[in-house]
Amino acid sequence: MRNRQGGFTIPELIVVLAVSLALSNLIIFFGFNFWRTAALQQADQDTLISRLNAGDLLRENLGESSGLIIQNGLPDSNTLNADPNQAGGQYWVPIHAIPSHVLVGNSGTTTPLLYFRKYSVNTSKNIILNGTVPYEDEFVLYLNGTSKQLLMRSIANTNAPNNRLLSSCPLAIASSSCPADKVVADNVASIDSRYFSRNGTLLDYSSSTDPNTGNYNGPDFPVVEVIELTINLQVKAALEHTNSTQNSTVIRIALRNS
Repeated sequence: MRNRQGGFTIPELIVVLAVSLALSNLIIFFGFNFWRTAALQQADQDTLISRLNAGDLLRENLGESSGLIIQNGLPDSNTLNADPNQAGGQYWVPIHAIPSHVLVGNSGTTTPLLYFRKYSVNTSKNIILNGTVPYEDEFVLYLNGTSKQLLMRSIANTNAPNNRLLSSCPLAIASSSCPADKVVADNVASIDSRYFSRNGTLLDYSSSTDPNTGNYNGPDFPVVEVIELTINLQVKAALEHTNSTQNSTVIRIALRNS
């Protein structure tokens, strides 16, 4: 009797391999797309959380501020962008009320964005008075090019008795007596700023000049009553080569000095 050998013929084997390869490609394709979609959704969620946190923090602090300022009046021992015209390096460079589009800088750079004041409060959260005038602490909003963050520096008024605020420091030198600057927003690409009066008039320090000197003399921070910040965020999700997630949030705040 002739021995019969089982198995696939060559055409049958080719068909099986082709079907297996097609199914494998479909599984890889759908798996990759599922992973990519999940990564994009995670990036979107990260920017959403950052936008919500930034809105809450800025509304709380700017809404309670006693006004925007051109430059800090309280000395800051850890100034990152010192005014070259001030001895000692404890005062940030002056900023004026000019509508702007500020890009986050390169790694290793910092960019001041805004300065403001708030009443000093004690550990019982009561305003500390110097006679009938409240003491004031000062704050700096700035962009960190290395971490791509919007950060807030606190400068405590050391003359205010029992001041509950501590001056803050860059993360690299932070300690219990000088906590790290507060993170306002992560993954920042740029920030747009505009300034208004209470009736909605756009204020711009560069809108007029002194005819004698040619220097700008338009309305400046002391008269700003409403501020609008547009925080533009971008994130490169996993498996992406570019910043695939880009979102913005617009924050408009009426100041207490208005």
